[in-house]
Amino acid sequence: MTVSPDMQRNMLRQMQTIRRFEEHASEGFLAGDIYGVVHCYIGEEAVAVGVCATLTREDKIISTHRGHGHCIAKGADLKRMMAELYGRETGYCKGKGGSMHIADFEIGMLGANGIVAGGISIITGAGLAAQMDGNGAVAVCFFGDGASNAGPFHESINIAASWKLPVIYVCENNLWAVNVPAENSLAVTDVAARAAGYGIPGKIVDGNDALAVYEAASEAVAHARNGGGPTLIECKTYRHRAHTERADQPDARPKAEIEAWMAKDPIDQLAAHLKGQQGQLTEDEWAAMDADVMSEVEAAIAFAKASPFPSTDSVSQDVFAD
Repeated sequence: MTVSPDMQRNMLRQMQTIRRFEEHASEGFLAGDIYGVVHCYIGEEAVAVGVCATLTREDKIISTHRGHGHCIAKGADLKRMMAELYGRETGYCKGKGGSMHIADFEIGMLGANGIVAGGISIITGAGLAAQMDGNGAVAVCFFGDGASNAGPFHESINIAASWKLPVIYVCENNLWAVNVPAENSLAVTDVAARAAGYGIPGKIVDGNDALAVYEAASEAVAHARNGGGPTLIECKTYRHRAHTERADQPDARPKAEIEAWMAKDPIDQLAAHLKGQQGQLTEDEWAAMDADVMSEVEAAIAFAKASPFPSTDSVSQDVFAD
């Protein structure tokens, strides 16, 4: 599948935006300016960007506890995202949701979910709604390897397959569930192999290759839009950081494994690909792109810090019960 140089540059810029956003989110958390906890998406940017590049504003996605990348790739506002992390009332959830609960229905971002596998049944419902609306929209669920062992994964894919719902299930297999290797909890080598049990396509893709992810997602989206039903895509990738940004967070992963995967950095790969296409990206252009991204992220931080905290009077507002 041919992806134009302009689109590749746009994808690279989005990936770098996610990277810089996450780096600054980590710094803010470690400085004590960001509350709750932060799960960085660094190293997995190609998955969110490669998938979301195939979607329209009307298409729906749902995310996980490691969800900043999905939000940015779907078009969320950096200022409102950062304000939410900083607990300010200008944030997406008015400062009350924090890192793991960002949502923007206007762009089709149905929210992140701190519960493992918590979003899979929700997005299946969104797929049913899209089918009933008949508008050609699709629904995409991002989840980790651990979630593929949970009941909602199997129940949701079964009903989506039975009803041919326009849903794409994207497993971000980063090989570890906190500090437990996936091979210790999965009865199969590949999560995608589980698709066969439900009679739907299962695809394995290099999750560090944005263009490969884009190609696989494009095929799955076209299949869904044409009434073919769901697809399970397994993206083999790796997080560069520990499970969370807590200073005392243990990391059981072997150092050599981390270094090997960092050498396959998805941003470096796409940048090198563009630089290798004569005239498509120079070092100066790459530096200028990064500087522009940094300015946007720094502006988001300044916006967040200048915004007020929610008032105590609003503590019972925007909640299901008080």
